Amino acid sequence: MDQDNNSENESVGPPGDHAEENPPCIPPGLADGETLEMLWQLRMQRRQPSPVLPETVSCLTAPDGSILYLVGTAHFSDSSKKDVATMIRAVQPDVVLVELCQYRVSMLRMDENTLLREAKDINLEKVQQAIKQNGLMSGLMQILLLKVSAHITEQLGMAPGGEFREAYKEAGRVPFCKFHLGDRPIPVTFKRAIAALSLWQKARLAWGLCFLSDPISKEDVEKCKQKDLLEQTMSEMIGEFPALHQTIVAERDIYLTHTLRQATRCVEAPSNGQKVPAVVVGVVGMGHVPGIEQNWDKELNINEIMSVAPPSRFSWLVRMALKGVFVGMLGYACYRAGGGLGRALLSLPAVQSLLETLRLRSS
Repeated sequence: MDQDNNSENESVGPPGDHAEENPPCIPPGLADGETLEMLWQLRMQRRQPSPVLPETVSCLTAPDGSILYLVGTAHFSDSSKKDVATMIRAVQPDVVLVELCQYRVSMLRMDENTLLREAKDINLEKVQQAIKQNGLMSGLMQILLLKVSAHITEQLGMAPGGEFREAYKEAGRVPFCKFHLGDRPIPVTFKRAIAALSLWQKARLAWGLCFLSDPISKEDVEKCKQKDLLEQTMSEMIGEFPALHQTIVAERDIYLTHTLRQATRCVEAPSNGQKVPAVVVGVVGMGHVPGIEQNWDKELNINEIMSVAPPSRFSWLVRMALKGVFVGMLGYACYRAGGGLGRALLSLPAVQSLLETLRLRSS
């Protein structure tokens, strides 16, 4: 993944397997500069200066005249995919930015069937990877949220992130368009969220996620695009877990605003290097739109929302107790299963690493 030198956003190269629907006819013998100028002019001709905006799209302006078209989406919505495609085709942007980080970029390149299988298949390897990446408590919380995503996937028969894959595909069809990842790294979000909750709140949240089984329909998903209904749902969440809302929603509103403002910098015209205002399409969950709009003209400091406080002594004791319970259950399973299976389980790298950690802690 390449890092854009002029932005703090993560930049992903455009997909190479998506050709223009109506590719331009470039005369043979043109110099490179002439070809670039031709493509630039072609894009400017296709760009609509005053596009008709869907209800889910907001328009924000930067001080230098750059324009951001902010598309609010529901993450399991076919109509959101259409809104994204419509806006990118209409405004032919310089940058498309999506609510993803480098840890979730793989969903852009997977096909729908693979993603459906991945979302439903929560196995031991995924649990180990989540714990290794985020720590024990944050990793387990990530697995629980994956379970929620799998529940929605099973109910709807639709993989998550369709609007981001649509944005990735359409961005590859626009000359000179860059594709950016604009979300805060997910390990930071999970660790800050877990640190903000009390032990009782963690238990209540885990219990609710474990036993989530309410049916959900495509109509329910589309309702998530209605701002008034969404604000009501968010208010209920704030009342239940205010610290969780702060870290998962409000802080990411700030981070997304920061990366979107970084993306809306003037760009250089290839013919003369002159700086011209940029056109940007941002694709984010509808729940982030009000916060981005409120933060757009404010002074922002993202350093304070990127730090993760070290765990307290009490948290360390809780983690060690949970690990001890896990090892005890593992030992009992080995005893019940017999020596052969027991030795096989104890030979797993993850188990050996855990036992070594406990031995060092106790010495």
